[in-house]
Amino acid sequence: MAMPFYVSPEQMMQDKAEYARKGIARGKSIVAIEYQDGIALVAENPSRSLSKLSEIYDKIAFAGVGKYSEFENLRKVGIRYADVKGYSYSRHDVTAKSLANAYSQAIGQVFTQEMKPLEIEILIVEAGDEGHPNEMYHLLYDGTITDYRRFVVMGGAKESAMQLLEESYRDNLTLTQAVDLCQKALLKTNGNKELTADTIEVAILNRKRGGRKFQRLQAAELQAILEEAGSA
Repeated sequence: MAMPFYVSPEQMMQDKAEYARKGIARGKSIVAIEYQDGIALVAENPSRSLSKLSEIYDKIAFAGVGKYSEFENLRKVGIRYADVKGYSYSRHDVTAKSLANAYSQAIGQVFTQEMKPLEIEILIVEAGDEGHPNEMYHLLYDGTITDYRRFVVMGGAKESAMQLLEESYRDNLTLTQAVDLCQKALLKTNGNKELTADTIEVAILNRKRGGRKFQRLQAAELQAILEEAGSA
């Protein structure tokens, strides 16, 4: 009689984690950073049609790295969740924290119950207003949540980028300074390959905007920012 194949739960979780990390490491990185008017998100993304940075709700944004189809599905689920909650209760009840908790449960369930884990990391950020601080929640492939202040890097080889930000970040950065610092951090993750307005994607949550705070910077706006940073 053949012995049944057995893998310990610990080994299975380790294998899943390693599989997910390898998939995510092949993706291009994203940096989110607090600046004087809110939060800026900068992603290395040569595609003009596929976005890694998106709006979820009035003052909440989503960013994803790893397998595009998987984090794109999560983005759509998050939008539906936020719309239903805001309609059923109040728009003020839709927060980055509640959304991150919902994502954590969904991602963690896939990690523990499915054979294949999600090859993604996602970031949920909310621009603070009326004296409230900004919020940034980073979620891993297993549903683990970490909240950050000032800045966060996800995807790829992020250690050197985090070190640069630790050394260079200061409070009350202008948008130009914030984007320039993010671009330098991304260069650390991609082997110092050139990054231009055509190969990065930038979005901001600007607390000073009326109504919805999310704004995606167009190529011309981004080019002007990069030129201003280069001449500073």
